[in-house]
Amino acid sequence: MIGKTVLVTGAAKRVGRSIARELHAAGANVMVHYRSAREAADELCAELNAVRADSVICQQADLLDIDALSGLVASTVAYFGRLDALVNNASSFFATPIGAIDLAAWDDLMGSNLQAPLFLTQAAAPHLKAAHGAVVNITDIHAERPLAGYPLYCAAKAGLLGLTRALAIELAPEVRVNAVAPGPILWPDDAGFNGEIRDRIIDHTLLKRAGSPQDIACAVRFLLNDASYVTGQVINVDGGRTAHL
Repeated sequence: MIGKTVLVTGAAKRVGRSIARELHAAGANVMVHYRSAREAADELCAELNAVRADSVICQQADLLDIDALSGLVASTVAYFGRLDALVNNASSFFATPIGAIDLAAWDDLMGSNLQAPLFLTQAAAPHLKAAHGAVVNITDIHAERPLAGYPLYCAAKAGLLGLTRALAIELAPEVRVNAVAPGPILWPDDAGFNGEIRDRIIDHTLLKRAGSPQDIACAVRFLLNDASYVTGQVINVDGGRTAHL
């Protein structure tokens, strides 16, 4: 990916951080987007720029602010001169039991998981077309097999999965659009995932172990760099959990 530029949303922490590192190691320049994790974003930029000077920049943006999305794309192109790929990784995740769902939860979960990827891809599309680039959306295995207690999150990710396929049609033939759907990778900061539940989830994977953020990062790199004849597809990186749900 030498000479290519990738914008990764939610890249300061967790899976997004691993994606940024993996793509940078493959030679890409990276725009590290963050919402509130400024310190972590700055640390990542310093780490990667120490490896290759002026190859990474950070920018804060609230992805629920539609007007900020075009600015994020513009800043990327202004600094690096091009945009070859977009990874829509940023996501909110929390339980929404029926009877307790309100518009604030709707706006947060639908906004981060569906609305932002749509409008950010739309803003990036002219540059991606010029570069014959690619988009990777981070969905979830629960987009197709819902998780009890999380109906709104699952619906938002299901929408993102559908959007992936729709955008593959809309942006063809210049731009490829695919998705990676993680299974048990990093446990959320959610009291609903105690040790017993985690053990049960792991036991239900064919590989009998949790994955790592690096597993997701490698799948993203494959789709961006090595899968030139793949579009409109989703790769489940889940240790075989969905093979027998």
